[in-house]
Amino acid sequence: MSRLIRLTVRLSLVLGCAVHVSAEAPPQLPGTKPLKLEGDIASHMIDGIDKFLMRKLAESEARRARRLNNEFILNREAVKKLPFHGHDLKTIIGVVDPRVPFDAPELVATTDRPALVARGVGFDVYAIRWPVLYDPQPDRKIVSIHGEGLLLLPRGKKPVGDVVAIPHCDHTPEQIVGLAPGLPPESQYARRLAEGGCRVVVPTLINRDDYIKNLTHREYIYRSAFELGRHIIGYEVQKVLAAIDWLDKTSQGRRLATMGYGDGAMIAMYAAALEQRIDLLSISGYLSTRERVWAEPIDRNVFGRLLRYGDYELAQDVQLIAEHAPSPTRTFNGGRGAPYEIVDVTKEQHKHIPWIRWGQFAILDVHKFTDDIPYVDPFTCRSDDVIIGLTSDNPVVGIPVPKRFKGFQELPALPDDVKPAKLPPLGQPPKWLTQPVDTKARHARQFNEMDRHNQALLRESEVKRAAFMKRLYDAVPRGIDAYNKVAADYRRVFREEVIGAHRFNTGSFNARSRLDAETDQWTRYEVVLDVFPDVIAYGLLIVPKDIKDGERRPVVVCQHGLEGRPQDVIGEKSHHYYKAFATTLAERGFVTFAPQNIYIFKDRFRVLQRKANPLGMTLFSIMVPQHQQITEWLKTQPFVDGKRIGFYGLSYGGKSAMRIPPLVDNYCLSICSADFNEWVWKNASTSTFAKRYTYANKGEYEIFEWDLGSTFNYAEMAALIAPRPFMVERGHDDGVAPDETVAYEYAKVRRLYAKLGIPDRTRIEYFNGPHAINGVGTFEFLHKHLDWPAPKRKE
Repeated sequence: MSRLIRLTVRLSLVLGCAVHVSAEAPPQLPGTKPLKLEGDIASHMIDGIDKFLMRKLAESEARRARRLNNEFILNREAVKKLPFHGHDLKTIIGVVDPRVPFDAPELVATTDRPALVARGVGFDVYAIRWPVLYDPQPDRKIVSIHGEGLLLLPRGKKPVGDVVAIPHCDHTPEQIVGLAPGLPPESQYARRLAEGGCRVVVPTLINRDDYIKNLTHREYIYRSAFELGRHIIGYEVQKVLAAIDWLDKTSQGRRLATMGYGDGAMIAMYAAALEQRIDLLSISGYLSTRERVWAEPIDRNVFGRLLRYGDYELAQDVQLIAEHAPSPTRTFNGGRGAPYEIVDVTKEQHKHIPWIRWGQFAILDVHKFTDDIPYVDPFTCRSDDVIIGLTSDNPVVGIPVPKRFKGFQELPALPDDVKPAKLPPLGQPPKWLTQPVDTKARHARQFNEMDRHNQALLRESEVKRAAFMKRLYDAVPRGIDAYNKVAADYRRVFREEVIGAHRFNTGSFNARSRLDAETDQWTRYEVVLDVFPDVIAYGLLIVPKDIKDGERRPVVVCQHGLEGRPQDVIGEKSHHYYKAFATTLAERGFVTFAPQNIYIFKDRFRVLQRKANPLGMTLFSIMVPQHQQITEWLKTQPFVDGKRIGFYGLSYGGKSAMRIPPLVDNYCLSICSADFNEWVWKNASTSTFAKRYTYANKGEYEIFEWDLGSTFNYAEMAALIAPRPFMVERGHDDGVAPDETVAYEYAKVRRLYAKLGIPDRTRIEYFNGPHAINGVGTFEFLHKHLDWPAPKRKE
């Protein structure tokens, strides 16, 4: 239907003149108010969702605060008895695998270079590596991931403390030891700790240089790991904790500390939050409120973190020294990877941070907030307590409680016997005894180990999913009723832990509509519904004109794909992939509704996923309630049979067909077109064969969903749709995946329906064609399972 017709209809409403057969069509649908919203309604919808999510992010700190009992925080003895919450944290950063036990790190040497690589004032520097994680295959005790870096040992004297000093991800261990240029001497904190008598392990972190154009090493590892229930943060925390395991065994009672700058501070914080053997955490250039984590590098994205953990909750079980120093700022405008900006924590933000609320002993250096804060202030080590603080010129004191936090007491000043002490004066920097360590080769080893480990996890993921789904599949022989009862539990897990429960009740429809266009066969309306505060649902409803009074017709919800609009599926735009299937189905007698889904406007919608994830939500946390509201409203229309509403989506609409109908029981069937495949493989595989298909190297950075590898691939999602009818439409030339992986995954669905005794309720149609609606077998499927007669063929 052309724009001219639609505009003419709207003009006729204003001028009161008739066009075509408009005298028969009411200006709005029954029970709805006039729709007066103008402009791009899709853009309006995205803006509202953004406002909704930003409000929830802003509220997250207060929600977390309510989880803590102020009385416990004030009582030091009670604090020690607080339950340890590390289990949840371990899960969401993927620290779920047992570490490899070992006696001591390995010295990394060759025939041309000994492991003793450098010597500083009072300490020696060794190249080391240590085992961290086994290969995921259970019966293989092969070390898959190692830590690698430098070990600094006091020379000729007993260590006074044990520290894992973690550089920022774009710094090398050699830089914070003083063996490579890039940092001023006072910022070479691993070197300064060693000069003060500490034994120091300095691990290598994966950097943010490009792995392929506009996709960083860290994001590349993050993508596959995230899909498989692991995380680059978790891998690096495991490396730190493995080093702590060794330091603890050989510490002879000395206190253990983690210390870092930038991303090194982030890893140090997570490690200290998980490991109660770590006595002290000292961080610089990182601590913040984290409600803007969505704008930071995506490799910092942790699903559901802000439901439980801000930075201050992470520090609640450890003595903390946090230094206000400029963050390692960096901006990336995107490409294949997610755009990000690392900004410095503002002075005003630091003034309002609720330090008193977290930690047994939270202390912070007191700077006069000026514009000449040094890059990183020098750290100091007190010999017998490993209190890492500042030089005596900048005393460390307790922070007064802001007056707005009523009922809290002021922290005491630092005890008299714990005072920062001056380190030895800076002398000559350490010197190489050999050729410098090849840091690029070491980084490549660390990167490739993580990538191979992810691929090994991918190979084992099917076994994990089978174990996860066992209770549901065990119910199959007991019949459909038993199956449905158990499936309800799995749908709850899918809603809450994968899609992300929205946790907000939908309000009244407040339905608004207006006539959009009509022919002699149908009338089309624009419809807007309220869902949450600031969140609307929008779409186009097509109503056949031959509906008799009192007759109720089946509905097909026709869903567009990526960057699509309802106008695409009705044929108003020249998108031949859709073949105007919403209009065609209306002309076959179905009521059709074409919703506007969220995946439009490129980074505008992708950033919504990033804002949702820290809240334990996804885009589908919004879309599921939108479709619930749409289907509930459709049931109120006098011409709709609420028990016969089907879903049919192409491409990203096919993704929707796998995720929305399992959770919206108003949908009595689902058709996935041009999307069904071995979804976990498509997201997580980095193999040569997968290179053409995988999202691991593409620009859809929002596509990754937490831990699908262990829970719900497409066959498992289809099991949540069962026993309702389910169909796949697949073109042989569709580049979404090869036919082989599509057929492999669908075979599991076909077997399930056959075992349930309902093989006629599922079907796959292959056709010679591209990524498009075919509209042959699917139309037959809709007529059969929505119980609506197909039109007679013309002779």
